[in-house]
Amino acid sequence: MRHWIAILFVGIAVVAFYIYPSPSSQQSTQELPNSIYDFIVKDIHGNDVSLGDYKGKVLLIVNVASKWSIAKDDQHRIDFCGVLVESSLGLTNSNYKELNILYEKYKNQGLEILAFPCNQFGWQEPGSNEQIKEHVCSTFKAEFPLFQKVQVNGPNAAPLYKFLKSKKAGVLVDEIKWNFAKFLIDKQGNVVERYAPTTSPLQIESKIQNLLGSS
Repeated sequence: MRHWIAILFVGIAVVAFYIYPSPSSQQSTQELPNSIYDFIVKDIHGNDVSLGDYKGKVLLIVNVASKWSIAKDDQHRIDFCGVLVESSLGLTNSNYKELNILYEKYKNQGLEILAFPCNQFGWQEPGSNEQIKEHVCSTFKAEFPLFQKVQVNGPNAAPLYKFLKSKKAGVLVDEIKWNFAKFLIDKQGNVVERYAPTTSPLQIESKIQNLLGSS
């Protein structure tokens, strides 16, 4: 009985954290730039990158993790804030595989995939930026742009992610719920879609095709 009471209180605390952001978080959201092209982020090597360099391209922005990777047959699923996630961390293999497919297929047509490592979900990205780069490139053969590790939730969330969440609300709560949440940006810099971690990259291929074909 005490075990279930403890779980209940932890659940309430988690929900309260997501629903009631800190005043500093609310204030910083109000001060965000109006356009995604106004943001400057750091790549995995620590170099400044202006997102204005991506004007005219379709962007898929993904918070990634790379530490764990298992076969899908070994997965179990849990319900977290209304979204089913892979409790065995099995999203990693399938997402990197399908992101690679999309990038190889559409990079010459104007698609850019921007990957931001994050260690906030299951501590699945604990390494340094150099370790992350080496692991992602050697294990998953990723060729799309990789950026420095960031936080995506809470008062220390990267300004870019505060901006993205302010433009596209999530299910039940606005916070990112797990690794591999996806934001799709059109050629004009509009955040047009937000996808749950369980939405595979290939499931949104037709939407990407439509945006690439638009003027």
